[in-house]
Order: sequence, then structure tokens, then C-alpha cells
Amino acid sequence: MKKAFTYLLLTFALIAAATSCKPSGKWVDNAKPAVYYWRTSLYLDSTERQFMQQHKVGKMYVRYFDVVLDKDRQLSPNATIRFEDSIPSGIEVIPTIFIVNECCKHNLDTIAQLLVDRVLKMNETNDIKGVKELQIDCDWTAKTQDAYFKFLEQVRQLLKDKNMTLSATIRLHQLSMPAPPVDYGVLMMYNTGELKNSKQRNPILDKRDVEPYLKNLAAYTLPLCAAYPNFGWQLLYTGNKFRDILYSEDLNDTTLYRKVDENKYFVISSIDLPNYLSSNSSYTYLNAGDTVMVVKPDAQTIVQVHDALSHERPGINNQVIIYSLNKSSINNYTPSDYEKIYRP
Repeated sequence: MKKAFTYLLLTFALIAAATSCKPSGKWVDNAKPAVYYWRTSLYLDSTERQFMQQHKVGKMYVRYFDVVLDKDRQLSPNATIRFEDSIPSGIEVIPTIFIVNECCKHNLDTIAQLLVDRVLKMNETNDIKGVKELQIDCDWTAKTQDAYFKFLEQVRQLLKDKNMTLSATIRLHQLSMPAPPVDYGVLMMYNTGELKNSKQRNPILDKRDVEPYLKNLAAYTLPLCAAYPNFGWQLLYTGNKFRDILYSEDLNDTTLYRKVDENKYFVISSIDLPNYLSSNSSYTYLNAGDTVMVVKPDAQTIVQVHDALSHERPGINNQVIIYSLNKSSINNYTPSDYEKIYRP
């Protein structure tokens, strides 16, 4: 009898311990392997289609357009995607809108209806059917939080009337802030470091930059899934000072660059390059003597971060999103690497 009573107490203790370790937020419903698509025209080549099929991708988070301030400081859509190809059968599309944080200081709530209407119209025009969700991506701060959250509440209500849900991206520094009023969040596990100088750690992802934020993960009240990078950057420096991100430069062009290390190139001829990623100017000037650093996280780092998140918050990797679906990025890792990243 005494043994049975002791066993019963032990069972209750184990149940209590398991319950106390469970995160206060839940995981994402209808979880599927997923990708972000972040280009201005939608066209999938054979490599991208094969990737989706091989890894049983069920969701595409497709950037529809950005919200920026135009030259008159008015809120305006920018870089709207063109649908030049069909979405593979059986794939759920989640329209994703990137909002520049500065827009939150300019009555962002006034465009909630316009934004939802624009997304619905794009779905209709391009025959994108079965859309059940909208995602908003914004690196909001404590100063813009109130305006941004008010906007999200309005959008969420408008979507509710259409039987749609709302999600939002969450950056590591936002884990210590109140959760936004959405149905779930995507924790962005990239762009975690600094670009200030060429001697710093990998700015896309380094486990040492992630670790200080993990203490906030278990108690975060919003259901979460995680997004991991498969991309690399070409970073331009003058001396050790960061200047810009280049766009798919051919660093094997020996008339412009000289390779001095595995991931380091010297600029040997000055040139103006089109800059597709900058909102400040249309060209980036390369000076002879500048340095281009090629950075990308190795697969082992991504897997280590993946496992660290699972340890702190079981279920967060039930749905994994890879950023992004792009042939050049896909080839950065092996199918085996992706299987490890996609596992729950």
C-alpha cells in the first residue's frame, strides 16, 4: 500500500512538472513546412518546385507589397508583386505585407481597410484561391507599438468578417515586449547580429546573439512558429565600416574583384552598381580598395539554434518557415540539412 501511495505521488509530481514546463503560449494550428517568397515577380523554376515537393512544403508566405512613405511623406504601397506563374497545387498562400516602421508614426490605422481591400483584390485578380490568413511584417519599437497594435486590431477585425486570421512577425528583441493582437507570431531567426564592421560575428545568425533572448521565450503569450535563413549576403565595407548590401554580384569577375580569402574580396576597380535593396539611392558606388565579405550561416548553426528553441519552448518548430524560396539560396544547403531544419 505504501509503495502504491509513493508511486501515486511520484506520478502527480511528474504531471505537475510537465505542466509547469509547458509554454504559456501554444503552437501554431494547421502547422506545415513552409517558405517565404520575397521577390517582386512570382515565378518558380524547376529547382524551387522540386524543393517544395521534396520537403512537403504546404504553405507559401508571399510578400505582396511593402508599405512605405512616398516622397510626399504619405503612406503608399511599393514594390507590388507580379504573378507570372501559377502556385503549385495544394499550396496555401499567405499574403504577407512588409510595413516600414517609420510608417507607424503617420496614422497607419487610416489604411487598414485599404490594405485589406488591396490584398483581397490581388487574390481575386490573380486567381489566388483559398486564402485564409494575412501576415504583417514590421520591426516595431516601443515608440511605435501603440500605433502599430491599433492598426493590427483594425486589420484583424476586418479579416474576421472575411473568416480570415492575422499573423505577424516577431523579432528577438520584441520577445520582452507585449505581444501584438494577432492570432500567432513567426519568430524570425535571422538578421540577429550587427553589420557595423567586418570583424563582427555573422550578422545573419549566430547562436551567441540568440542566447540572451531565450529566457523570454517560454513565457511569451502568443502562439509561435519559427523562421530560419537559407540565404547569404555580400556585405560592402570601406575599411571596417559597413556601407551596403550588394545584390548578387559576380565576385568571380577579375576585372572588378580579387579574392583574398575564402569569403573576402577586394574591389580593384571603382564602379557604380544598381542597388535594388536600398531605399536611399538607386546606385552603390564601389571604391577601389573596398572589401566585400560573403556571409551565410552554416547548417550546423541553424540546427543548433533550432534545437535551442525547442528546448525552451516545445512545439515552436512544429511549423518551420524557410526564408526564402529562391534557387540561389536553396543551393546553400543539402536536402539532409533542410530535413534537420524542418523537423519538429
